[in-house]
Amino acid sequence: MNRSMSLPIAQRLQGVLVDRPLLGSLMLIGAIGLFWGGNWPAVRFILMDLPPFTLRAIGFSAGAIMLLGWARITGLPLRVPRKEWPWLIVTGLFTILGFNLGTAFAQLRMPTSQAAIIAFTMPCWAALMAWALLDERISRRQWLGLTTGQMGLIVLLGPTALEAGIEELIGPMIVIGAALSWALGTVLIKRRGRWESHPVVITGWQFALCALPMLWLMAWRESPSPLNDWRDSTWLALGYHLVFSICLAQMLWFRNVNRLTLAQSTVSTLIIPVIGVGSAIVLLGEPFTLRVLLALLLILGAIAIVMLNKRPRP
Repeated sequence: MNRSMSLPIAQRLQGVLVDRPLLGSLMLIGAIGLFWGGNWPAVRFILMDLPPFTLRAIGFSAGAIMLLGWARITGLPLRVPRKEWPWLIVTGLFTILGFNLGTAFAQLRMPTSQAAIIAFTMPCWAALMAWALLDERISRRQWLGLTTGQMGLIVLLGPTALEAGIEELIGPMIVIGAALSWALGTVLIKRRGRWESHPVVITGWQFALCALPMLWLMAWRESPSPLNDWRDSTWLALGYHLVFSICLAQMLWFRNVNRLTLAQSTVSTLIIPVIGVGSAIVLLGEPFTLRVLLALLLILGAIAIVMLNKRPRP
């Protein structure tokens, strides 16, 4: 038997990431887009039976157990250097707790597709924060990619933003806050630079820390329905959410931020609302309109513009 065929999938993927950086980056983007894009309708299904604090308490706790357990089994050191703990805590609070909690509450107040669109204004906020915190110059080509991507989001949002009254702006404002939280956490991950700990270990500890306030708030504020009352769709969506969104996508995102420039890593997230809208069309029966197609082309164009940008010569 060919020895290469017996290598674990993760090890083969590691080889691709090292030997072919561009291909590896595109694979990461595709995986993150698929996992997090499909997570938007999944969370919507889960919220039909579970309140937000309970959802996040389950998700964060399961993420911590699965990732740290996997690290233990594979021999990764669980100990994090003392100097990395402040960065681990702060970035986890912004990228995991702030973003996930905000998007959960927002989906209770507005359509899931619109929430996904607004959430991914994140690249613009991250680019602006990077000027102040990273002194990272953004090229004209990258600005073009940012602009193109935002045009796609505007087209996707359509006239619904103009029709919203003041009382209907609470949901969008919560999503904007979540986007700002994710952007700041991403910039801080980049500012930290090289981490000594493995991404699986870092992400696992971040989930563990974020789970603590969620467990307390769940016990204090919420009374979830009994397990026997949960819909089949809730169980299926929860499984998808825990495995693909909580564990795999979050870990890949941490790795992606450290591989790419801030502009590349954030603009690459623009594919996620495209997957989110597409999955809503399949799962919820929403129509595939010309407006959705145009937004899809604009967002994919933005990713191509940024990812194919040549690095400046030293």
